[in-house]
Amino acid sequence: MLSLTLKEAVHKLRDGSITAKDLCEKCIERLNKTQQLNAFITETVDVSRDSAAETDKRRRKSKPMRWRKLEGLPIAVKDNFCTTGIRTSCATTMLQNYIPPYTATVVQRLQDEGAYLIGKTNMDEFAMGSGSVDGIHGPVRNPWKYKFTSSNLENQQTKPIEQVSMRNYHTSTDDWHIAGGSSGGSAAAVASGVCFGALGSDTGGSTRNPAAYCGVVGFKPTYGMLSRHGLVPLVNSMDVPALFSKTVDDASILFNVMAGHDVHDSTTVTDEFNHFTLPDNMNIKDLHIGIPKEYHAPGLSKDVHNAWEEAADMFEKAGAKVTQVSLPHTQYSILCYIVLNCCEVASNMARYDGIEFGHRAANEDSTEELYAATRHEGFNDVVRGRILAGNYFLLRQNYEKYFAKAMQVRRLISEDFKKVYASGVDILLTPTTLTTAPTYKWFTERDNRTSSEEQDIFTQPVNMAGVPAISVPSKLSTDGLPIGLQFIGQNFKDKELLTIAKWYEQQVQFKQLNLDYLDNVS
Repeated sequence: MLSLTLKEAVHKLRDGSITAKDLCEKCIERLNKTQQLNAFITETVDVSRDSAAETDKRRRKSKPMRWRKLEGLPIAVKDNFCTTGIRTSCATTMLQNYIPPYTATVVQRLQDEGAYLIGKTNMDEFAMGSGSVDGIHGPVRNPWKYKFTSSNLENQQTKPIEQVSMRNYHTSTDDWHIAGGSSGGSAAAVASGVCFGALGSDTGGSTRNPAAYCGVVGFKPTYGMLSRHGLVPLVNSMDVPALFSKTVDDASILFNVMAGHDVHDSTTVTDEFNHFTLPDNMNIKDLHIGIPKEYHAPGLSKDVHNAWEEAADMFEKAGAKVTQVSLPHTQYSILCYIVLNCCEVASNMARYDGIEFGHRAANEDSTEELYAATRHEGFNDVVRGRILAGNYFLLRQNYEKYFAKAMQVRRLISEDFKKVYASGVDILLTPTTLTTAPTYKWFTERDNRTSSEEQDIFTQPVNMAGVPAISVPSKLSTDGLPIGLQFIGQNFKDKELLTIAKWYEQQVQFKQLNLDYLDNVS
């Protein structure tokens, strides 16, 4: 049952082949048996059971019933999306016990179509990172090649998730693989079969990166297609609600439910959204694929490079035109991103002062001391470092030298994409990450900034330009880890991007991770 795609599960629920209750219980059982992955911060098992029971009740009382698009399906939501009455911690001490009074628009739209929340997923603190290792709830583990043990399963099932630390497991070795970040919990939840779709956020690759590492689809739509209302902000000008799924079709279904203008977010497009269904058969003979030469970057692994070449050959043999293109300002993208990221972080983090909401320090000798103590206790080193850097870049004597120049470079990066597409290129094909998922030991030997720079090199320029992109599982590496390839589309041509990604997915027939053997572990 858990091996079904979202699309398949919807059909089976609709025709009565399975009940919402049975599906819910299967997902909860899988959640319990994979808790050592630390994918979830907050579980909403009772909410799930109540929602599933209500779906079955409606079916019995109303025949035929109005079947909503996601009726009876469990989803997971990254813990930086607000959810009414359910904790939204952003994996930080500052918001550890924060319960929002409203629900994010994209979450509400999923619920309005019958989906229910199975839990809030783990992440890097305030989404600052590319490994999901820096949050206060501990790191997320990649389910691929992870060695589940019955003793760990028994230990996990006796404790609430808030009391479980990942440091309790396999403490003699750090050779397990990270899930990527900052939306690693959502990626691990979908990959392990706990849910059929999940929300993430994507500011520099935070959905596509973990999607590639965990062997699932990660879709970042065009900036403005999905509402940011209720998404705790990191970098307002680049933050995009994004999604994880098992297949491109599933991603399309979720996107169609969530897309459209929102009066609560002035950055959403005001044009009426035209809902669509992806075709099953596509003719790609008139397609022009661009291969950016700058993406042949130092550190690109042989396995990833080979998968990239094989994909280009696959399109060419099918009749598409494949040419090398140039995005000359890509080399400046990471440095530019660091400056802009830190500046917006400094602004957004200013609201956490210990007075309005969130953590409040005990030191109340003066307002200034309360502020200082609250922010010291509430933020980790990564967050504090970005705040300090951002305030430095924004000093009067530094503003033109750093922030203004970074904005100019950002425009040049965006123009690179526009010029390539204006030349007749339809889609860009690139790797998603330099390598497959690194081990926790390797990743944490580097500081957060270095790790993020390395992991986001292919994904981050997309956010600078605001264009849509999707990571699709390609194949397994020689050591048995998934490789993701990235398709980059043109602004507001999300349907076309998804259509090409689906064609590629059909050709490679990537097999999702199967953890059904856990069902036999008592």
